[in-house]
Amino acid sequence: QDWEAAAPGMRRVLACLAATVSMASGLALPMQKCALGSIEALSRCRLVLASKSPRRREIFDLMGLDRVGYDIVVSDFEEDLPKSDFPGEDGPQRYCEATATGKARSVAGKIFSQGSGTPSANPVFVVGADTIVDLDGEVLEKPSSEQDAAATLRRLSGRAHFVHSSVAIFSSRHGVAEPVISFCETTRVKFGQLSDAEISAYVASGEPMDKAGSYGIQGLGGQFVDQIEGCYFNVMGLPMRRFSTAIAGLVAGDEEGR
Repeated sequence: QDWEAAAPGMRRVLACLAATVSMASGLALPMQKCALGSIEALSRCRLVLASKSPRRREIFDLMGLDRVGYDIVVSDFEEDLPKSDFPGEDGPQRYCEATATGKARSVAGKIFSQGSGTPSANPVFVVGADTIVDLDGEVLEKPSSEQDAAATLRRLSGRAHFVHSSVAIFSSRHGVAEPVISFCETTRVKFGQLSDAEISAYVASGEPMDKAGSYGIQGLGGQFVDQIEGCYFNVMGLPMRRFSTAIAGLVAGDEEGR
């Protein structure tokens, strides 16, 4: 099927999944080392998670980063960027990436100004992340009320949507002008048909209230998920594999540069 002739909805699906095509194509890709093989080197760095999300902390711990230690510094970045500033089919991804960058930059500015970024010091890596649910190009973030959560779940019922998680990493070696790494990972999620009773019970549990798209795949909301294409941890809030290879690459580069 010709790309230009494709229906707008199909073009959008293809655009959102393009980043994962190479993973499923069977092509020989360069080997990417993950953080598991860089624990010793990571122990010589300071790692800061600029997030209060318990899900991201859980993922850090699942990766073994609790073994080397990391700090949590909650960002005071206002997550209210005008969505109109991010038009186009890739607008939700760019919005998500900008928010993750803002969170990380806010924390990095405070930490680096304390003198941690002097040339003789061990490097400091500040990690910011943001997760959004994208339904037909509309960004669905955390619900403002129980009624909002229920309405969102009714919209997601029986349909596919995209979950975008962005990661931005700042290094004390390079300051706060731009992140040394920034990316957005996408996972496609399809819900089964939800009854009003299921939605009411889920909202009453309180679980949807602090989650993008009004559900958590790692909790009670996982029962709603019929299919998933892409990284499960991305839906939780941090794409484990991609972040792991990114931080391993940064650490390796710093070690070589000494």
